[in-house]
Amino acid sequence: MTTILGYARVSTAGQDLDAQLAALTAEGVESGHVFTDKLSGAVNTVRPGLVALLHYAREGDTVVVTAIDRLGRSVAEVTRTIADLGERRILLRALREGVDTGTPTGRAVATIMATLAELELELGRERRAASRDSRRTRQLPATKPAKLTPERQEQLRRLAGTGEPVHELAQAFGVSRATAYRYLAKLSSKSGVA
Repeated sequence: MTTILGYARVSTAGQDLDAQLAALTAEGVESGHVFTDKLSGAVNTVRPGLVALLHYAREGDTVVVTAIDRLGRSVAEVTRTIADLGERRILLRALREGVDTGTPTGRAVATIMATLAELELELGRERRAASRDSRRTRQLPATKPAKLTPERQEQLRRLAGTGEPVHELAQAFGVSRATAYRYLAKLSSKSGVA
């Protein structure tokens, strides 16, 4: 015997599940077969209600959600859940999008969504790899550029050597006192002064 199961989720404890629960009831989901989560909207957050639903669902059952995005907080998460349901031959109905994997059109839409999500993940990997390669090729420095040119750093060192207070020099050069001391330490270590 197949069962119609419902899943409702809100991102924060302050949000209300009532509208989703009413829509699930209108679709024939019995209250004892509704699984819910009220939690943070962070990606990859454990969702005990969804985990319980996936554990409870059997081949031939139907999972009903008010919107496809209720199944996860990222395209990858939603896609994994849809793929898991499909592999286990559990049907999915998403009311807002009109997706019903019990129909040929619904299966096609779910497959297209999964394919697009996989493409998005692959393109993201390619963009990150291209960005890494570009940084390596350009050999960008790992640190921020110096606030003072080497000439200005030398001028700072000379003035500090005359006894000018470092905090006043820092203000005059437009750098923090810590930055001024860092330049002075770097310059004195290069010149061999202890």
